[in-house]
Amino acid sequence: MDKQSAISQQIRLEPAEAPALAALCGQFDEHLKQIEQRLNLSISHRGELFEITGEDSERVAATKTLLESIYREALAQKEITKEAIHLYLQESAIEALSKGKEERGQVVIKTRKAFIKPKGQNQQSYVQKVRQHDINFGIGPAGTGKTYLAVACAVEALEADKVERIMLVRPAVEAGEKLGFLPGDLSQKIDPYLRPLYDALYEMLGFELVDKLIEKNVIEIAPLAFMRGRTLNNSFIILDESQNTTREQMKMFLTRIGFGSTAVITGDRTQVDLPRGTNSGLAHALHVLNGVNGISITNFSASDVVRHPLVQRIVEAYDKYDEEAEAERKEKEAQRKAEREQAQQADQGN
Repeated sequence: MDKQSAISQQIRLEPAEAPALAALCGQFDEHLKQIEQRLNLSISHRGELFEITGEDSERVAATKTLLESIYREALAQKEITKEAIHLYLQESAIEALSKGKEERGQVVIKTRKAFIKPKGQNQQSYVQKVRQHDINFGIGPAGTGKTYLAVACAVEALEADKVERIMLVRPAVEAGEKLGFLPGDLSQKIDPYLRPLYDALYEMLGFELVDKLIEKNVIEIAPLAFMRGRTLNNSFIILDESQNTTREQMKMFLTRIGFGSTAVITGDRTQVDLPRGTNSGLAHALHVLNGVNGISITNFSASDVVRHPLVQRIVEAYDKYDEEAEAERKEKEAQRKAEREQAQQADQGN
């Protein structure tokens, strides 16, 4: 860091309580080092007095706000882990680092057993769109919260009596040889693949209530094939893993939506498991429906990942590899085209 261009700002965290200060800093200052590495600045401290030094005044100011926010959590005796620091960084440093704390966290989802605050500008925008539109697409890599937040919005709508039931739907791509060896009927066979949705429901409503609502069909788990011929009114429908739908299946699903219903379609265009040569219904729908009034599309990227930091790096590495492979393919295709044109010109010359 260039010392001449460095900007420093001091902050005194009060009330000064040793356990809270220790929780903020982490063992051997590991939490502060984590923040330093992520935001490319330095943090020094003596007791409750902290000094933040960096080359960007907005980033330094935002880091001050971040430390104050984490310290308030520590004073409230909330556990401060490396994972929690990562989530705070996602919220404060991605896309909106220079914005004041009053602009962050303004979107909150409240359920019976959970208080969910979307992390970062893209997640907050996603939740707002789901609340405002009847059909919503959440597209992006694993770990961006697109499915978890959709379930949270569904539970919120159910508890507020805005919908009468929740439907969790998934294409049964593996319903051939792979699922054929599992016990039970098709609905039971597909249950393991809906486990992330179950886990989110259990976290937000509790095990007993979820099981009771499933028994009453207030929460319904269904393979996509079971949707044909139905019209769903006053429902919150989530189609997960939608990249594995065909064009016909996606059109069928979208035309099931009835009055008073909200649909959220989540998927990752890079994780298609359809048979070779079968076009993804998700990619086709995004092309056809782009700009249609009443439909929202949120695209998540690696920067929105809220799982382990390595997940973000893995997603970025795969994206880079795919981009390089595509560039190489285009280069070879252009080279072959040039060679064909040269050969044709040579033939004409002869």
